[in-house]
Amino acid sequence: MMFLGLDTSAYTTSVAVVDQEKHLVWEKRRLLEVPQGERGLAQSEALFNHIKNLPELLALVPPTIWPEIAGIGVSTAPRPAEQSYMPVFLAGRSVASSLASALNVKLVTTSHQEGHLAAGLESAEGFALTDFLAVHLSGGTTEVLKVRKDSPGKLSLQILGGSSDLHAGQFVDRVGVRLGLSFPAGKELEKLALKSAPGSASLLPSSVKGYEMSFSGVESAVQRLIEEKKRPADLARAVEGCIVRTIYKVLTKAVDDTGLTDILIVGGVASNQYLRNQLEKKLESQARLFWAKPGWSSDNSIGVALLTRETMLSDNH
Repeated sequence: MMFLGLDTSAYTTSVAVVDQEKHLVWEKRRLLEVPQGERGLAQSEALFNHIKNLPELLALVPPTIWPEIAGIGVSTAPRPAEQSYMPVFLAGRSVASSLASALNVKLVTTSHQEGHLAAGLESAEGFALTDFLAVHLSGGTTEVLKVRKDSPGKLSLQILGGSSDLHAGQFVDRVGVRLGLSFPAGKELEKLALKSAPGSASLLPSSVKGYEMSFSGVESAVQRLIEEKKRPADLARAVEGCIVRTIYKVLTKAVDDTGLTDILIVGGVASNQYLRNQLEKKLESQARLFWAKPGWSSDNSIGVALLTRETMLSDNH
């Protein structure tokens, strides 16, 4: 028995298959193409790309897997909330619904954020809790969450705080593209920062009010520093340092307010090794941090497939 998951986020089309024992059997993902120098895609362009990518990725699923598919899952919204909506998720929903009908199997719907958290829960070493804090750091989301896992295939999420303007990933991408890096810029910016001078991480301030984070002002500050011909490597490290201090401040408040000290961190930005090392160091006396595997941090459908498995096995009991 196997379970197919589809996710069509703002910048990635992905398909994954897990088996009854939660093993990842097969997975493919494809970044949507963003023209050089551009800082993103309109929703209509992203939707068109997903419609083109999904049939191509599904054609790569090994033929031996299809007869074993017992259920199909798909993310239909950014997060599990009534008003949560983005057109890009229509592509996955449409294809998943058609496949489920053709195969005569159950369709399970979930959200992109729950998929991220499920991938993190499964891949983070030693994590087996039902109440915890979580941080979702990506190009489309920057949120600190209070999470309860109280029913199979579902997560109860309370947003404690988030960005009031740019998301952490947008901050990285805007600076990266201005520095001549490819979009998305996370990996290249991390590599560039390795050449930075000591002290560069403190070049930018962090903007936090309670649980509200802001990256718009510091992004403008970096643009001015670029015009002043500051070293690109130093600015790359400054961006990383700013994100570290921002998340540290909000997490310190969340730990104090909730009493929860176990924190799961997911999302593409969370694959940055400098950010991981620095947050571990800063929070070591206050909390335990758990990280999704780097390959499972960025947008993927693995968590969607895992939630589908959990829902269907629960229904069968």
